[in-house]
Amino acid sequence: MRMALATLPGALLVALACRDQGRPTAFMNPADSADQVLLGMQHYVTEDGVQRARVRADTAYFYSATQAADLHTVHITFYNAAGAETSTLTARQGTYHWRSGDMEARGNVVVVTTDGRTLHTDALRYSQARNEVTSDGPFVFDGPNRHVEGEGFTSDPDFKNVVAKHPKGTGGKFTLPNQ
Repeated sequence: MRMALATLPGALLVALACRDQGRPTAFMNPADSADQVLLGMQHYVTEDGVQRARVRADTAYFYSATQAADLHTVHITFYNAAGAETSTLTARQGTYHWRSGDMEARGNVVVVTTDGRTLHTDALRYSQARNEVTSDGPFVFDGPNRHVEGEGFTSDPDFKNVVAKHPKGTGGKFTLPNQ
């Protein structure tokens, strides 16, 4: 009987230890696994010697394995092929894939063009290979004499040709596709 009682606490410890299996023992911060961490990061993106974007972030976590950087408190200024500023983007977070040149912005994304158009959405992606900007979520686009809302869109980087999902709005000129 003594032996059974003596092994009971040991068995209880083993049973309790098994219940915790699968739970992480510690929380891993991005800074714990990042290859580099930069505070006050600023990066210039050029194409054929012409500045195309200036990427700024309060904090940037660089990961060599994925060749990506996670950015916090993002501010990006975009430039056209002649080097003139075209728009700015602000967001709470973003990801920059330096091999492909693709970018993602998340959290209170606002894009303001130099000619007064403004886009608000929660997430935005830029594909350099396709040279297009997309969003799958709700957006609001305002410009001189127009207001458009929708559930996602695809556009050129200058927001001149926007194809929206479930658009609704007022003002402006809309060109419907021929059927």
